[in-house]
Amino acid sequence: MKLPLRYYGHADLRTKAKPIDTITPEIRQLAADMIETMIEHNGVGLAAPQVGQLVRMFIRRFEGVNAEGEYYLGPPEVILNPVLTQPSKETTTQVEGCLSVPGVLVHVERPRKIHLRYQNLEGAWIEEEIEDFKARVTMHENDHLNGTLHIDRAEAAERRNIEPLLSSIKKKHNFTS
Repeated sequence: MKLPLRYYGHADLRTKAKPIDTITPEIRQLAADMIETMIEHNGVGLAAPQVGQLVRMFIRRFEGVNAEGEYYLGPPEVILNPVLTQPSKETTTQVEGCLSVPGVLVHVERPRKIHLRYQNLEGAWIEEEIEDFKARVTMHENDHLNGTLHIDRAEAAERRNIEPLLSSIKKKHNFTS
């Protein structure tokens, strides 16, 4: 079932999510609904707070190019209770967007590599070293679990430039605070 998105200005996007203690049928259904929602919106990631669920879960998928040179998005992965450590000193800056802040693209500097430890839907703990786009998507979605948006990582001048767009999003979705 496609879930309604939370948009810039909604308090859920600024609330720290709680760990998932038990993987219940409801958590599995939330994961399936989040996958459907992310695909429907053509996203590469979606965090639970973006759909009003304040639990430490996100969905991610990655870009690829097949043997014929065609672009594709890979299968969705469910990430529970992520822990990110060991960010590289080397960083990259790229433009990021967000389903909850539609139409607002900003330059975000992030570590190029990071270590990720998380649980899958079977409850197994997985560890991986990730880099480049995979690391960027993972850090972006993990930020949502901590109440941080990509716009918070923009430089001050760029942030000032997007303020009118942010105000219009708040107004459109009836958030006045």
